[in-house]
Amino acid sequence: MNRKKEIIIGFVLGIIANTIGTLLYILLFSDLGIIETYSAAVEQGHIGSLLALGAILNLVAFFGFLRLKRDYRARGVMIATLLTALIILYYKLTG
Repeated sequence: MNRKKEIIIGFVLGIIANTIGTLLYILLFSDLGIIETYSAAVEQGHIGSLLALGAILNLVAFFGFLRLKRDYRARGVMIATLLTALIILYYKLTG
């Protein structure tokens, strides 16, 4: 398969894993609903922390792809994780 296509697949799966990880964290550890937790995180300036906790699920995807010898997909997950890190940095510097 084409390298660029493999990287894009990994990137999309990294974004999906981050989203699912964030939602799982909210559902498991928050007494509020998803929208209320997100609103509270924005108000209190903790949205970066919320995204960082969601990115933990990217570790599973990254090492899973490495184990399956899908290096370019793992590279895509790494790019998605770096994008998340840049978004967290933006929130930390502006908030």
